[in-house]
Amino acid sequence: MDTHSWFARAGSFAARIQGWHRAIGLLALSLALTRPAISQNQRLPALLRDGHDALGSGDFARAAHNFEQARQIAPDSLEANRGLVLTYLQQGRLDDAESIGQSAASHWPKDAELQHWLGLVYFKKSQNSDAVTALQRSESLDGTHYDIHFDLALVLLSDSNYSQAATELEKAVKLDPKRALPHVLLGRAYQNTNRSLQAVEQFQLALRLDPSIPLGHYHLGFAYASLGRNNEAIAEYEQELLHAPANPSLLYQLGHCLVEAGEWDSAVEHLQRATEINPTNADAFYDLGKALLLQGDPEGAARALRRSIELKPSDPTPHYQLARALEKVGNKEEARQELETFAALKKAQPVTGGMAPGPVQ
Repeated sequence: MDTHSWFARAGSFAARIQGWHRAIGLLALSLALTRPAISQNQRLPALLRDGHDALGSGDFARAAHNFEQARQIAPDSLEANRGLVLTYLQQGRLDDAESIGQSAASHWPKDAELQHWLGLVYFKKSQNSDAVTALQRSESLDGTHYDIHFDLALVLLSDSNYSQAATELEKAVKLDPKRALPHVLLGRAYQNTNRSLQAVEQFQLALRLDPSIPLGHYHLGFAYASLGRNNEAIAEYEQELLHAPANPSLLYQLGHCLVEAGEWDSAVEHLQRATEINPTNADAFYDLGKALLLQGDPEGAARALRRSIELKPSDPTPHYQLARALEKVGNKEEARQELETFAALKKAQPVTGGMAPGPVQ
């Protein structure tokens, strides 16, 4: 081999070595550039898993951190977006939850869970119309989940839309009949749509499922009272009183039934307690005045009735009872004035289709 040929081949080999080095360098650079992406993608499942664990344990700050990191790595991750909306909702970061939720819902318009969480965000922000829309959309996408029907019912109940709320609660209890609370709420919806017998059934069922369900006996007592079953109402109210002895509404309703039953001493005891706890309930003062008058204490009755009139000046019925109390103590002129006031207020009241506008006289 001549010298020229040797150098030519050596040069060619050197060029190939240089090319290999260049190729190896480019490969190393490529690996260096892609390695972080691979590592980030490997982190995603761990972040999502830890986010869900944190949510389950109530550590919402850690959950938010993990879902935020996950969403940065994978903005198109449905799971990361869902988790972030739910976490912000739990944290009370409602504006953030709404922003993420609206964006995610527009990206995944057929995801029932996103619509559900977004509906709850609106509900928390007192945007009930938007809440109903989102929850109804969630329901139309997947009507098999108890929570969607239950939460929609809560929004409807808060708007006093008892008929539609009853429909949603009927769906909820059909999906999960073993929970006591939806039966109580369904009973309330029935009670407020003049279905008292059905309400009684629901309250009784709730109490069989959970004998200590808050306000279960109270609502059953109220339903019995609305049906004129006074003694049964008293028994239920007394049962509730064991769990909630300082509930002024309960004390008032029990006192009212006791007045109707002629148990004036017991009525006075509960009504006085009701007015002490809630001194703004005009009806409680009215019933207290009526009970004191029947008990033989016209002076005490007059004090309670004057307070009732002060709280609800447009109600004619306290004026009638006050006139009777004033006559008992010999104040005939003021009694006459109260009767005149009673008559004037009664005449000014609109027609109510036979329903008494104020307390029973």
